[in-house]
Amino acid sequence: MRTVLAIYTLCAVAMVVVSFATGGRSGHRTVNVVGSTSIQPFAEMLSEEYRHRRPGAKVEVQGGGSTAGLQACAEGIADIGTCSRGLKEDEARRFRGITIALDGLAVVVHRSNPVSGLSGAQIRDIFSGAISNWSEVGGNDQPIRLITREEGSGTREAFVKLVMQAKGPAGGVSAPPANGQKEPARISRRALTQESNGAVKELVRHDPAAIGYMSLGLVGGDLNILTVDGVHPSTGAVAAGRYPLVRPFLFVVKGQPGAEAQAFIDFVLSPSGQQVLEKEGLVRAP
Repeated sequence: MRTVLAIYTLCAVAMVVVSFATGGRSGHRTVNVVGSTSIQPFAEMLSEEYRHRRPGAKVEVQGGGSTAGLQACAEGIADIGTCSRGLKEDEARRFRGITIALDGLAVVVHRSNPVSGLSGAQIRDIFSGAISNWSEVGGNDQPIRLITREEGSGTREAFVKLVMQAKGPAGGVSAPPANGQKEPARISRRALTQESNGAVKELVRHDPAAIGYMSLGLVGGDLNILTVDGVHPSTGAVAAGRYPLVRPFLFVVKGQPGAEAQAFIDFVLSPSGQQVLEKEGLVRAP
C-alpha cells in the first residue's frame, strides 16, 4: 500500500510540474499553490478575488492531494502547499502550517435514506464493516455501500483520525465502538475509493444505499447530511466546538515564503479573504 501511495504521490507531483512548466511567467511572479482537492475550489475562489483586487497578480492553483502538496512544497515546486488535515509531528518540524479556515467533515447519504443521524461509534462500525446493513441503524433492509477517499487524501486522514481511531470523548467521538473493539478500526477494503469530494458526492447522489464523507462546504443541496452524536454539522456548530468532526484547512510553507506568496497569504487571512471562505460554508481561522 505504501508503494502504491508513493507512486500516486509522485504522479500527482509530476502533473503539477508539467502544469506549472507550461504556464506563463511574464510580469508578476506566479505563486504556485498545490495540494488538497478539498481546499482547491476555495483556493481558486480566493485567487480569483485576489487577482481582481491586484490586477497583474498571478496565483496558480492545483490539486493532487494533501500529501502531494506537502511533497511539492518540500521540493520547491510549490510556493504554498495545501493540506486538509493537521500536520503530523514530523511534518510540523519540516513545515509551517497556517490555518486559513476550519471545515466540518460531513457524513452524507442519499436523499431518500430515512436515516437522519448516527453516533460516532456507529459511523466507525459502518466504515470498518462491523455494521453492513442499513436496517442495523434504523434504515431500510439493504447492504450499505461505503464510499471513501484515496490514501494520501487529507480528507481521508482526517476521517481516520476523528472517527476510525477515536477512543471516546477525548478522541472527538462520544462513545467507544458499538462492537466493543478496543484497537483503532480500519476502513473496510470493501469501500469504493474516490479521488475527490466531487466524485464522492456524485456516487452518493445516485446510490440510495451509499454513505460517504466530504467537506461540509462542498455538499450543497443534493445529499442528506447526517447528524453526528446528535449534532447537525453547520458553521455555527463548528465555530462553537459542538460538532465533533472538525479539521483545519492549512496553507503550508517551508521556510520564509517569497514576497508574492506572503502577500497572497496575508490576503487570505484578511477580513476580505476570510469573508470569501465564510460565504462558501467554512469557519474563520481561529
